[in-house]
Amino acid sequence: MVATTAAMLSEYGATATSIDRVLAGSGAPRGSVYHHFPGGRTQLIDEAVALAGDFITGLIETTIKDDEDALQAIDAFFALWRSRLVDSNFRAGCPIVAVAVETNDDAPQLKQAAAAVFTRWREALAAAFARQGLPEHRSTRLATFVIAAVEGAVIMCRAEQSIAPLEAAADEIHDLLMAAFRR
Repeated sequence: MVATTAAMLSEYGATATSIDRVLAGSGAPRGSVYHHFPGGRTQLIDEAVALAGDFITGLIETTIKDDEDALQAIDAFFALWRSRLVDSNFRAGCPIVAVAVETNDDAPQLKQAAAAVFTRWREALAAAFARQGLPEHRSTRLATFVIAAVEGAVIMCRAEQSIAPLEAAADEIHDLLMAAFRR
């Protein structure tokens, strides 16, 4: 149910991710929601955000095994989004962004969960960039920029129904990081 919720968030957003939609997508019986998620829809979305966040954090951390792999991690991040966008016919976006951009006045903890995921991603990338020899402040700025550029490019790709914005961002970030690491 948590994985189905993450998939629903990426395609429909938080507001449209209902318990009924999750049950239909996962095939789980209705009673299991209340048994496993006593906090209901909010708890389910919160756990889906954590799952999706952990997946990308794991991708970053496992791709960056040593000082030489920071560019590979970024390339893998872009490759993941290329395939997700194309495979979903540009319907799938980032479930973290879906939660972050919606108001969720009745569940402010969801915005906090999204912020925590972005922080983990930024810290993982910044640590990799620092291992490449960049100063801490530059590593953090570049990590923030990479995440913002990827997320923005994904949104543009969905709107334009084209992979071109992601390709442009990938190329520019690759060149930017290569130049930064050479210094």
